[in-house]
Amino acid sequence: MQPKPHQNTLLDERISGALVGAAVGDALGGPVEGYSPEQILQRHGGRVHGIVGPWHGDDWRTARPLAPYHKGDGHVTDDTLMTHALVRVYTRVRDHLDAYAIADHLVPDLMTEPRWIPELETEALPLQRVFLAEKWLVTRIHYGHADPREAGTGNIVNCGAAMYMAPVGLVNAADPRAAYAEALDIAGAHQSSYGREAAGVLAAAVAAACTPGATPDSVVSACLSLAKDGTRAAIERVCEEASRHTDFESALRPLREAIAPYDTVGPDYRAPSLGARRPSRLHAIEELPVALGMVIVARGDYRHAVLGAVNYGRDCDSIATMAGALAGALGSPVPEDWAKTVAEASRLDLWEPATALTAVAREIFARDVARRRVHEQAFASLGGLECSD
Repeated sequence: MQPKPHQNTLLDERISGALVGAAVGDALGGPVEGYSPEQILQRHGGRVHGIVGPWHGDDWRTARPLAPYHKGDGHVTDDTLMTHALVRVYTRVRDHLDAYAIADHLVPDLMTEPRWIPELETEALPLQRVFLAEKWLVTRIHYGHADPREAGTGNIVNCGAAMYMAPVGLVNAADPRAAYAEALDIAGAHQSSYGREAAGVLAAAVAAACTPGATPDSVVSACLSLAKDGTRAAIERVCEEASRHTDFESALRPLREAIAPYDTVGPDYRAPSLGARRPSRLHAIEELPVALGMVIVARGDYRHAVLGAVNYGRDCDSIATMAGALAGALGSPVPEDWAKTVAEASRLDLWEPATALTAVAREIFARDVARRRVHEQAFASLGGLECSD
């Protein structure tokens, strides 16, 4: 399988591909989240190749530990709810964001704006659906009045911030370094340590994927040029292993073995080890390196990358969210039947956030150009380098 040329894919297509791709990956991964590849194989009589129903069938309302969430049948999870919430913040601010924008806009959005929650099959506050690590935003910032730039300190370290950082990469399309810096600022309100680092690197990866002519290898190279400590080591090791495979089936166990030394959760996803989710300079979240690895295995093909992420199990809704965003940003098309089913089942317009964010991205770029011109002239007047037209 050869990498596909992406140089003619326009900005609006990249942004739509990334956001729709992330939502579809999320919906496909949701019903098998928390299980191993072997359990998924047994439960479904083979690998998952599309949208499937809840793990416990019609007993999803009462079956623990999943109840009361209706995971499956094309329902997106909190990954997509948080991604769309961040897009709404961009549409309000219409400029680059920082931790204070999260405090001023994202936290109230979670607390005060009822929305349709697909997994609950009702309208509710997003705060009532998100995980404890996201509820932390409200606890620390709204109730604890913490400095937003430091509010993430003390939270469990996981993929909670990274899972919704794709919009930051899209606003900074083709500028991975800027995406990395902006995401680190934003994520300071939510996460610390390698959880915050992963947010920065995921945003950088999406920005790199939007670069004309980008390939999975160039995206990984951009990540490695920015990532620090255990996150960098984990990405390097996982993607090195991924490069040896061209089919996700053969890669499932090797990728898990590659990430295991850096992962704090341990072999039993539902019973994390004592050192799980604690700050560390040696460790990494599992989701980002594996998502990048699956994109490498798939040579950038959306369907192959997302199905690899889904069948990997464990936190596969977030892995597939990230893999879907990256493959979509690279220009690989999201299967129309999947997107249509997810949109209808989740009662969400998957394309509207992309349209809104594309307009905002162009506005921000225009502001960036104007600000840069002012700086160039000021620097030149100080005797620095001469400005050129």
